[in-house]
Amino acid sequence: MASEITLYVQLAVVLLADYVLGDPRLLPHPVRFIGWLCVVFEGCARDTCSWLSLRIRGMAAFFLVLFTTMAVLALFFFALTQIAAGAALLGAFLVCFFCIAAGDLVAHSNKVYNYLNLGDVTGARQAVSLMVGRDTALLDDSEVARACVESVSENMVDGITAPLFWAFIFSFAGFVLPFNPLVSAACGCMAYKAVNTMDSMYGYKNERYLEFGWFAARVDDVSNIIPARASGLCLIGAAYLLGFDGKSAARIYKNDRFKSSSPNSGHSEAAAAGALGIELGGPSVYFGEQTSKPLIGKGMRRVGPEDIKKANRLVIGGSLIFFICSCLIHLLLVNVFQ
Repeated sequence: MASEITLYVQLAVVLLADYVLGDPRLLPHPVRFIGWLCVVFEGCARDTCSWLSLRIRGMAAFFLVLFTTMAVLALFFFALTQIAAGAALLGAFLVCFFCIAAGDLVAHSNKVYNYLNLGDVTGARQAVSLMVGRDTALLDDSEVARACVESVSENMVDGITAPLFWAFIFSFAGFVLPFNPLVSAACGCMAYKAVNTMDSMYGYKNERYLEFGWFAARVDDVSNIIPARASGLCLIGAAYLLGFDGKSAARIYKNDRFKSSSPNSGHSEAAAAGALGIELGGPSVYFGEQTSKPLIGKGMRRVGPEDIKKANRLVIGGSLIFFICSCLIHLLLVNVFQ
C-alpha cells in the first residue's frame, strides 16, 4: 500500500509542478528530440527501400522512432543510477513533468483570451495559431475563441489524461519487476508521447502523409481509445461539480461524440460543448483548403472569449477527476494481482 500511495503523491506533485511552472523554455524538451527523430527517420525510410509501399516505409519509420526514443530513455535512466540512488527518481519526475502539458495548455489559451479581451484580434489569431493546425489569418473573434476551446478540450487527452493513463499502465511493471514504479510510469509517458508526436508529424491526411503516416495515426487512435472516452465522462462530472450544465454535457456527449472525423477527439469536445452551452465544429481552413467539420452542440450559441476561461476550468477539473479515479482503479488492480 505504501509504495502505491508514494506513486500517487509523486504523480500529484508532477501535475502540480506542471500546472504552476509549465514547460521551461530554456531546458531541452524530449518532444523536440522525438520530432527530430521523426524528420531523420522519415528521410531514411523514404530514400531507402523505394520498392516497398509507403505504408511499410511509414511503419519502419514509426518503429525506428519508438525504439530509439525508448533506448535513449533506458540509457538515460541507467546513467542516472550510476550517479546516485535517487538520481533516477529525479529523472523520472522530470520525464513525467515534460510529458504532461496542463500548464502550457492553460497558459497558451489564456494568451488568446487576453488578446480577445483587449480587442486585438490579430494578436489572438497569432496566439491561437500556435495551438491549432488550421489557418487562422481570417478568423473573427468568435472563430478564434472556437478554435481555442476546441484545442483546449481536445488536448486534454493528448496533453494530460492519455500520458497519465499510460503512466499508470506502465507503472504496474514497477510492482512486479525490480524497477521503481515512477521510473516505469515515466517510460509509459514517454512511449505515449513518441506515438502522439509521430501522429502529429506523420498523421496528416494529405498526399504526402496519407499512406506514409497511416500506421502512426492508427496506433495513436488505439492508444487514446480509453483516455478519450474517460475524459469525456470526467468532463461531465466536472460540469456538475463546477456549476456548468452537467445534464447538457451528458446529452451532447451521448449524441455528438462520434461526429468528429477522429475516433477520439469528439468525446471531450462534445462534453465541453454541452457543459458550456456552445456550438463547436463548422467551417475551417487547412493548408488553404476549406473543410466543414460536423457541428457539435448544433443550435447552441457561438463561442465567446469568456468560454476560453470556462473551458480551462472545466478541463482542469475533469483532469483532476480523471487522476483521482485512476489512482483508485490502479490501487484496486494492484491489490488484486499482487
